[in-house]
Amino acid sequence: MERVDEGQIAQIVERVIGELKKEQSAPTISTPVRAEEPRVGQYGIFPDVDSAVKAAAEAFKIWGRTTLEQRHKVIANIRAVMRENAKLLAWEAWNETGLGRYEDKLEKNLLNANKTPGPEDLQPVAYTGDHGLTLIERAPFGVVAAITPSTNPTSTIINNSIMITSAGNAVVFNVHPMAKHCSALNIQLINQAILAAGGPTNLVTGVAEPTIESAQALMRHPQVRIILVTGGIGVVREAMQSGKRSITAGPGNPPVVVDETAVIEQAARDTVKGASFDNNIVCTDEKEVFVVESVADPLLAALKRHHCVEVSPYQLKRLERVIFSEMGEPFKPGVINKNFIGKNASIILKEIGVSAGDEVRLIIAEVPLEHPLIWTEQMMPVLPIARVKSADEGIDWAIKAEHGFGHTAVMHSRHLDHLDRMAREINTSIFVKNGSNLAGLGYGGEGWCSFSIASPTGEGMTRPTTFTRERRCTLVDHFRFV
Repeated sequence: MERVDEGQIAQIVERVIGELKKEQSAPTISTPVRAEEPRVGQYGIFPDVDSAVKAAAEAFKIWGRTTLEQRHKVIANIRAVMRENAKLLAWEAWNETGLGRYEDKLEKNLLNANKTPGPEDLQPVAYTGDHGLTLIERAPFGVVAAITPSTNPTSTIINNSIMITSAGNAVVFNVHPMAKHCSALNIQLINQAILAAGGPTNLVTGVAEPTIESAQALMRHPQVRIILVTGGIGVVREAMQSGKRSITAGPGNPPVVVDETAVIEQAARDTVKGASFDNNIVCTDEKEVFVVESVADPLLAALKRHHCVEVSPYQLKRLERVIFSEMGEPFKPGVINKNFIGKNASIILKEIGVSAGDEVRLIIAEVPLEHPLIWTEQMMPVLPIARVKSADEGIDWAIKAEHGFGHTAVMHSRHLDHLDRMAREINTSIFVKNGSNLAGLGYGGEGWCSFSIASPTGEGMTRPTTFTRERRCTLVDHFRFV
């Protein structure tokens, strides 16, 4: 994997240190354990799956006896410690994986620390009538296995830890091997936060040396009750074959439709914001655009005003040879060159002889509808744009390009019939009207945040309630007061 040079690293480190020094009022904590030297056996990190699961199972028993007031305090402290360490975790994730942008990883960490739902999400329901009172409450499962990706390592751990423990469970992580050090640091910091607030040790655990084999062992461990997977098709399929209830957040190829009634400047700004965010490695990021022909030229011009570089047809041919290992057939996905996943646009442009600074957020390319870029979840800041004759044609192509993943889509339009049709027929877990897809995650939009969007199994935007089971208690012929 291509890495940035030492000069770029030094500049980023200098900027991070400068920002940290400015925050004189920020709470101070002791220097955290460095990600490259995880303390195996301490603060939730274990040498093997069995040890990690057994420790979490013991913590779950203690957590179940904890008062709701104490649980709220623990979750609040996790949020606080994650906010305090958001910069460090973003830096560690960027430095270890080489994917995305440090500043966007910081935003992801803060978003998940602040907007992931907590224990307040679990609301009891009561029914009264002639035959008494029935109370329904949400109960935990026990130990949850969580598989996390290299693309959003720390933000996913923050999100999953808050959700799953808020529901009363314990969680064991098998993280992506590419992100094992920053993930170990994250797990250790969360454990320190739990302990500092009076919670049990090892409520959140992980495997020190995660592998495919350890993930398989975790999913099949007899003390694991349910599985949460945030990743690609392969790991989703593995979870489905485990014989246990699986909540799976799979791939996406989010389309954008821009019709003739759209506010073009806003559509361009929001598309760049989403498609370039963390260099397009977030599964919700915009991946392809279908624009009505009458407004295609104004949209392309507006995109270039918002830190985009458009490549010519000749440059596109060179770009294809760089970013694809296999181009693929027309109307089919290609195979992306992994060396360029999550890289800055400037690094990719350099490969085709175009000089650009890091302020360039996105490469745009006008392509025919059959081009593999339209049909591939590229996970890099390269956005294909295809012209269509009408909004209806754009919606038809968007539905096809989304591949039925049911993940995320967006439309820029002021035509209610167009918006209504796409909202109904695209059938995605997240549909954004006139905004960036990030708004669907609560980033510039209303609602809670989740970085595990379970479209394949139907839970959608996961939350604490997702990780509970319903329990009913009935008192016959009493306690109807009115």
